[in-house]
Amino acid sequence: MIAAASGDKSVAQRDKMIGEYAPLVKTIAGRLAIKLPHHISQDDLLSAGIMGLLDAIEKFDEEKGVEFKSYAEFRIRGAMIDELRSMDWVPRSVRRNSKRLEEAYAKIENIKMSPATDEEVAGELGVSLEALHRLLDETRGISIINEYEIGQLLPDGEVDGTGLINSIKGAINPLDTLKVAEIKDIIARAIDNLPQNERIVVALYYYEELTMKEIGEIMGYTESRVSQLHTKSVIRLRNSLKDYFGQP
Repeated sequence: MIAAASGDKSVAQRDKMIGEYAPLVKTIAGRLAIKLPHHISQDDLLSAGIMGLLDAIEKFDEEKGVEFKSYAEFRIRGAMIDELRSMDWVPRSVRRNSKRLEEAYAKIENIKMSPATDEEVAGELGVSLEALHRLLDETRGISIINEYEIGQLLPDGEVDGTGLINSIKGAINPLDTLKVAEIKDIIARAIDNLPQNERIVVALYYYEELTMKEIGEIMGYTESRVSQLHTKSVIRLRNSLKDYFGQP
């Protein structure tokens, strides 16, 4: 039985939940918008996020032991990312450059078994440091790593449609618990292997939920520099996960 399905709620109850969690939609939209080109309307993200929230309210099953806020965050963010994908807003040239960057980092780091430097990546691509930094700025909009994307990298059946976070919280048998522990360990080790300044950006952005501007003020960097560090960390983390799970 789905104890918290929308059919079990009155209109007043649903309206109360929408009012309570609407600020969450705005927060998630704002965090995504920071990494997107200026021509992408935040209103489109907000509209998609509200639909994700309504979907979460309708489908939430409290018997799975997952907090509604965590479930709603996943549904809201997923709806926004689906909206971005439907726009096909990223030019092919940007996607090609993102692929080139990932391949350059992977090639160097698989050979030297340590993080690639900017100079090494620029040399591999045959571009100047300034051009490399422009590429990192250009591809920042598609450097979005989330539970859904990580789930896509995992072997079939290890993470269900509610995403990695819910799978972690919902692991109830020994086999699931072992799989979840393995996934968490892989991600933790991948983060530990990042250069120190990128680890700091990841910690402040994903765990402390600070903005790029706030992180820049703490670290003494420009917002653009923080964005570049974030893009590089996402490339490295994505490559680490692909390597581990044998993804091309």
